[in-house]
Amino acid sequence: MIVRPHQHWFLRLFDWHGSVLVSIIFRLSLNLLMSVIAIIGYPWYSTFGIHLTTAPFSLIGVSIAVFLGFRNNASYARFIEARTLWGNMHIAQRSLLRQIKTIRGVSEEQVQEFIGLQLAFSWALKHRLRKTDAQADLARLLPEKWQRAVLGHPMPTSQTLLCMGEWLAQRRDEGLVSDIVWQSIDENLNLLSAYLGGCDRLASTPIPFAYSLILHRTVYLFCTLLPFALVADLHLMTPLVSVFISYTFLSLESLAEELEDPFGTAPNHLPLDALCVNIERNLKAMNNDFPLPEPHQPDRYFNLT
Repeated sequence: MIVRPHQHWFLRLFDWHGSVLVSIIFRLSLNLLMSVIAIIGYPWYSTFGIHLTTAPFSLIGVSIAVFLGFRNNASYARFIEARTLWGNMHIAQRSLLRQIKTIRGVSEEQVQEFIGLQLAFSWALKHRLRKTDAQADLARLLPEKWQRAVLGHPMPTSQTLLCMGEWLAQRRDEGLVSDIVWQSIDENLNLLSAYLGGCDRLASTPIPFAYSLILHRTVYLFCTLLPFALVADLHLMTPLVSVFISYTFLSLESLAEELEDPFGTAPNHLPLDALCVNIERNLKAMNNDFPLPEPHQPDRYFNLT
């Protein structure tokens, strides 16, 4: 996620990092090339009575704009849902720790053990969504008692959640947790399971490919033929106008594609590393476990991962 300080409106016009222009600059150069070809070839192919006008392109452009709007809304809805799931998971994690710390008879070591399982769950989910190796973070966070059950397991996130349930069952067997309290805490564990399932659903269910493909093809065909419709009226101004219009359509299409999977490391994806560190800071602060980890900061390109 791009995190920039407040800027003057004029300076923001020239921002490079975080702009989708980085990913579409080559495609815009191809449109510029087609504009040059249209200018050079116009005197030749106009002799054959070939005249493209802007009228059909105006109609097609409106249709593409409408469908791009739907596509971006669908992708942004996935992004917002993903952020909501992680925000609710943070709330559930804090509620769990509050409930655990108020159980009379639970030792500080047992609380630390449960916090380790909570943090391991968050980091394991982050690695699961980004398809990276979670072993290093799990070895750092998991209590030694539970490492054998989780490390090396093909589904460490689900296994960590199961370990939290077993931890709670042990306290119930010891008589420290009544049935009513156990049920209340178990509801928050069920919420964590629901958030895990919600994230898995977003990560494994993309927007239907055929829908994305037809829009993709239409946008590129439109941008390729556009210079030949503009050249009769604009002549040498064709490259400027054509590239500007193509930038609008290509950037919207590229942004929608990027937001479709909100869990990656692209500039406009969710900062899962920062979210995990924030959860870790909050839980450790609630347990008076100082010093706290340093907050995750954006890199020199303003990208917060």
